Amino acid sequence: MPLPGYGFDPTEAAIPWKVLSEKGFEISFATPSGQKAHADIKMLKGENLGIWRSILMARKDAVAAYAEMEKSKAFCNPLSYPAAKETDFEGLLLPGGHDKGVKEYLESGALQKLVVEFFQVKKTVAAICHGVVLAALSIDPNTGKSVIHNYKTTSLLKSQEMTAYNLTRLWLKDYYLTYPEITVEDEVTNSLSDKHNFLKGPTPMRRDDMDHLDRGFIVLDRNYLSARWPGDAYSFALAFAEMLND
Repeated sequence: MPLPGYGFDPTEAAIPWKVLSEKGFEISFATPSGQKAHADIKMLKGENLGIWRSILMARKDAVAAYAEMEKSKAFCNPLSYPAAKETDFEGLLLPGGHDKGVKEYLESGALQKLVVEFFQVKKTVAAICHGVVLAALSIDPNTGKSVIHNYKTTSLLKSQEMTAYNLTRLWLKDYYLTYPEITVEDEVTNSLSDKHNFLKGPTPMRRDDMDHLDRGFIVLDRNYLSARWPGDAYSFALAFAEMLND
């Protein structure tokens, strides 16, 4: 599970970590320089989210899972991006996050190369929210196209991104727009061979959990799994675990 040094979404990293850990999987982390990563403090603590705090910040279960993950030996001792090798792992999990700090993660040449290598050997890759942007930006040198060019996928929806931005832009400016010039949905759709391969799913309203998996939405296409937002995290994590077991 590669992460930026700062700014990843705590739910999208910690819920899959907890679900997979409880199922017996060993999770390693990677950061730009091998230093411990830190989640987006606004999502973790609800700071400066105003009246929308309870809606936008991480839910209590995710905050608790993050606190547990943050103390784990693997999280405290990550690899550096260049040290993460496809041959050492069975699966690759790409969380998201919208703070500007995630750009070093999305734009990392080392990570893009790693993603390409996983797709070339058809190993399991799972991406949620902005993590799908990393997959979209990973260009296979053999084709000159994104690794997900011929896959079905989802990601953070334009409607979700713009709603969060419009709710908070008076005081948070473009905090919710990682790339103000293009939305996640547009970035991902532009990488696909057919725009109809981008699937939006039902209107995202409530977040899923182990008792309400029907609230989540995921897209599975061969060795590749994608999801939209923290509200899909449990469904996403369970599907990823099943793919690894298969």
